[in-house]
Amino acid sequence: MKVVAQIKSPISHEMELFEKKFSLFMSSKVALLNKITHFIVNRKGKQMRPMFVFLVAKMVSDGEVNDRVYRGASVIELIHTATLVHDDVVDDSNRRRGFFSLNALWKNKIAVLVGDYLLSKGLLLSIDNDDFDLLKIISIAVREMSEGELLQIEKARKLDITEDIYYDIIRQKTATLIAACCSLGAAAVKPDSEHVENMRKFGELIGMAFQIKDDLFDYGERKIGKPTGIDIKEQKMTLPLIYVLNHAEPKDKKWLINSVKNHNKDKKRINQVIDFVKSHGGLDYAVKQMKVYQKEALKILENYPESEYKSSLMDMVDYVIEREK
Repeated sequence: MKVVAQIKSPISHEMELFEKKFSLFMSSKVALLNKITHFIVNRKGKQMRPMFVFLVAKMVSDGEVNDRVYRGASVIELIHTATLVHDDVVDDSNRRRGFFSLNALWKNKIAVLVGDYLLSKGLLLSIDNDDFDLLKIISIAVREMSEGELLQIEKARKLDITEDIYYDIIRQKTATLIAACCSLGAAAVKPDSEHVENMRKFGELIGMAFQIKDDLFDYGERKIGKPTGIDIKEQKMTLPLIYVLNHAEPKDKKWLINSVKNHNKDKKRINQVIDFVKSHGGLDYAVKQMKVYQKEALKILENYPESEYKSSLMDMVDYVIEREK
């Protein structure tokens, strides 16, 4: 499996320029805001979202990029960062990517205001440049992410999630943002072309595989930053658990639901649930489904001519399902 730095190499120049432009787009006349946005820029993650934007744009346009690509990638990052800042406030979370979260350092009120500021900066960046087609792609993604989160909360209360509802939740909650990155990359260079929908579908398929991989981490298949069983503690219904619940004997199903609902703080009981899911084929089934999405994503890329950008996107698909965190 190639590491992120290798996947990024065909767009390394664009990514460097993007970081500079992104810092400029975030700037403000308010000193406190500049201090906080500087903190955000310096603790960036793997930057997978802008990578998708640039790789797709360069693949569909034979290596060309324009200012719309940079603005589109920046708007995605601005609006996505705004949602993460707000998420940390809602979840009362003190850490993000190994660093203190904004609300841990500057309290909730400032964190919420910074989230609002980032959101407005993203909207204005598109509006001021008449990038209304790109703004529509991003706005739809934010709406779907909110709906997906609310659907998950609603269903978690009853623990009555079918596999179809689970796919609806992760399609909206996770896959829609990666789909937006890919369709935006295509729309920035080839607006109103068939590439926009092709790449949206491609991104959605990768996003589905990405979330199923995240579900598998809850069962401790690798050493990652997230403790095992955290989804069970939070009563999040993941694919391995849903599969086993739908195929379990009535008494086992009753025990599983009771464990997740009423004993989710009991470490011993959670470990028993994890063992039960593993021994009843939950992980194997989730891996199989993840690979179906991977295969479908790669199939879409087959229609594009060979290029280093296409190769990197293929590596990205493999990275998503083979990553260790």
